[in-house]
Amino acid sequence: MRAPRRLDPERAAEHLPRLYRAARAWTRSREEAEDLVQETYARVLARPRMIRGEDEVGYLFRALRNTLISRRRTEQRRPVTTELRDESPLGTRASDDPAAEAETREVYAAIAALPQEFRDALVAVDVTGLSYPEAARALGVPEGTLTSRLFRARDRVARRLSGEEE
Repeated sequence: MRAPRRLDPERAAEHLPRLYRAARAWTRSREEAEDLVQETYARVLARPRMIRGEDEVGYLFRALRNTLISRRRTEQRRPVTTELRDESPLGTRASDDPAAEAETREVYAAIAALPQEFRDALVAVDVTGLSYPEAARALGVPEGTLTSRLFRARDRVARRLSGEEE
């Protein structure tokens, strides 16, 4: 294993699109996803960070997830407010294909309905694009557990989208 090295802020910026997609899948809100990614980068880049090997995206994914968890814990202590309905799950323009937008909303709703551990596995691999070993490390689970959760998550999403109920 390689010696720890500093996280390069320039290279970290290359991973913004992947982290935004993960945040978008978790939060289901364009604005909240943007805020989450921005807050994560502000925390990570506030001081030098040491990472092992070439696993920058895995480190940033874990930081994103931890920031989301911290944010949700803080929100649980606050009074409940009503969220405005988002116009589009991917921030597409109104001129885009409405059928594709409806399908995208359906997929995000199916992902949001999954249990937390299945949703995390699906977002890590299918939305963020992490490899199985990277996702397993980021989620702190064995690779076999990740594979099992990912299979079950995909199966549940497919069943929901096809109209079958478990």
